[in-house]
Amino acid sequence: MIAPLSQAVFIDDTTLRDGEQTAGVAFTRAEKVRIARLLDRLGVHQIEAGIPAMGLEEQRAIGDILALGLSAQVIAWGRAIQPDIDAAIACGAGAVHVSLPVSDIQIGAKLKRDRGWVLGQLSRAVDYAKGHGLYVSVGGEDASRADARFLAAFARAAQAAGADRLRICDTVGIWDPFRTYDAVFSLARQTTLALEIHTHNDLGLATANALAAVRAGASYVNTTVNGLGERAGNAALEEVVMALKVIEGSDTGIRTGRMAALCRFVADASGRPIHPSKPVVGSGVFAHESGIHVDGLLKDARTYEGLSPADVGARHRIVLGKHSGTRAVRACYARMGVFLSRAEAETLLPAIRGRAVARKAPLADADLAAIRREALPGGAVPMESAG
Repeated sequence: MIAPLSQAVFIDDTTLRDGEQTAGVAFTRAEKVRIARLLDRLGVHQIEAGIPAMGLEEQRAIGDILALGLSAQVIAWGRAIQPDIDAAIACGAGAVHVSLPVSDIQIGAKLKRDRGWVLGQLSRAVDYAKGHGLYVSVGGEDASRADARFLAAFARAAQAAGADRLRICDTVGIWDPFRTYDAVFSLARQTTLALEIHTHNDLGLATANALAAVRAGASYVNTTVNGLGERAGNAALEEVVMALKVIEGSDTGIRTGRMAALCRFVADASGRPIHPSKPVVGSGVFAHESGIHVDGLLKDARTYEGLSPADVGARHRIVLGKHSGTRAVRACYARMGVFLSRAEAETLLPAIRGRAVARKAPLADADLAAIRREALPGGAVPMESAG
């Protein structure tokens, strides 16, 4: 049996920073403030509100969020250089995340520097930020492609400089849960800094990698609502929180019943609709068509649902289609106020399946009413009359 987690887990949401870096996504100031409010009401512990160095409009948006007086800590993101830290200070931020590449490909190709310069710049940036009384999170960009010994040296340098937390970034989404676990487990034994995991979903492993990091000792997870983010996106807030709850039995303090409303708002504001099969909050996640599944569901929802829809502000939905059985037919008509005998449901079933196949879509109530009129001219007994 796997031992329970030994540490509390905190959600640091970056929808307003890395989520907005999704190609083509841009939030208005009002939308950013609304998202921050919803994240706070949800109970996230930290909100990465944006990048002050981008300019005045971004600084004003961050200032608006800071002025809300949220329960969540608000943190500004920047490069590990003095002007970016100064921009965060100008916004009134009390916390800053400073980022530096740690892989040789990024150090050399992007910065045209070497490892020694990175360690020196890290120390200078952290010292400057701490000197201004800031909470300092340090990010090791592209940690998944970094030399393990250098990543450990980076962690030790961050700790020696007085940083409060180390973010381990799978920037291009190439880790799997096993490599993630090994890397975080190793770092947890070489530094006393709180560790945070930041994962990308290029191979569809962002949530799995986040959980592996938590199991290895990370106490912070960087997430985005709906998994927004560059390329294939980041670890999704809703997936990480519910996976921690269902798999690990870990209560993050997130008010999960408010999650669906937040996800819908972010989908609208970002112009990125939620796919019906999106884990946790997709419209199809709690929809059932298969006759075997519906039969079990109507007897006990736990037979075919690993998490309760009520936990995320959703509800069950039975859909009639090609794979439906008589129990589903009777349940759907009952919801419409019409009682069918088993024989009547069997009579209607071929027409229901046929129309669903022809349309390649579930049937609406109007379709069901029409099928009933055609196949049962005498009509079925209304629910209230069924003795």
